[in-house]
Amino acid sequence: MTNLESIEIDLLLEGIYQVYGYDFRNYLRSSLTRRIHYRMQKEELTTVTQLLEKVLHEPGFIATLVNDLSICVTEMFRDPFFFKAIREKVIPNICDLPEIRIWHAGCSTGEEAYSMAILLHEEGLLHKAKIYATDMNEQVVEYAKSGSISLKRMQAFTKNYLQAGGKEEFSSYYKTDQKYAIFHPEIINRIVFAQHNLATDSTFNEFHIILCRNVLIYFNATLQQRVHQLLYASLAPAGFLALGQMEAMNGSLKVKYEEADPCQKIFCKRS
Repeated sequence: MTNLESIEIDLLLEGIYQVYGYDFRNYLRSSLTRRIHYRMQKEELTTVTQLLEKVLHEPGFIATLVNDLSICVTEMFRDPFFFKAIREKVIPNICDLPEIRIWHAGCSTGEEAYSMAILLHEEGLLHKAKIYATDMNEQVVEYAKSGSISLKRMQAFTKNYLQAGGKEEFSSYYKTDQKYAIFHPEIINRIVFAQHNLATDSTFNEFHIILCRNVLIYFNATLQQRVHQLLYASLAPAGFLALGQMEAMNGSLKVKYEEADPCQKIFCKRS
């Protein structure tokens, strides 16, 4: 990347933030650059400035670019041994609470939030739980609200469910048509999906479990620091924070957590 293109990317990201409020300015630059180049190729553009012109002057184009810049990788019971650790090491510590609040930060299309609802149902806790699932991409949030997943993908998730310690028939949690699996209302209704931007928005509740997995790896050090502070402020005393396998606990906050399961990157906030 040339110095000129770096300046153009700075201007593009600043324009997106100033006009639309999406803040990608502290996202990891190497990943952003690849995604910007992908959209330029698709649009047959030769400069980032031409891309900025489309963002500013073509109604609706920003949604296309936000989808490019957002990371939407997820699946049911993703990393099944992580969910097994939640079942065995976290649930016993929160099961006696009168109410359980869980936040999936960066939920993408919602598969992991629905996985958590199923897990809580099997542990007899779903009736007193509320799962908040948020993402900065409004389009994926709207899709997640539907509670539907491609049937072909859903069938492939059965192995994850079993490895995560699933106790029932996985297919008992959804009905099907020819193309989609659709979760039953008792699963869908325990999840609140909403738009929330970790780069700019503040805390909105106190939670007993926060999952922010495979999100921080796309942020630079400045934004990672901000998000870690936000997650800490949002977590109840003795609450649990889960990060992704390639993510690390913030250095300055590390002493304020205990390791609940270091292999699965689950931490407990000190009371």
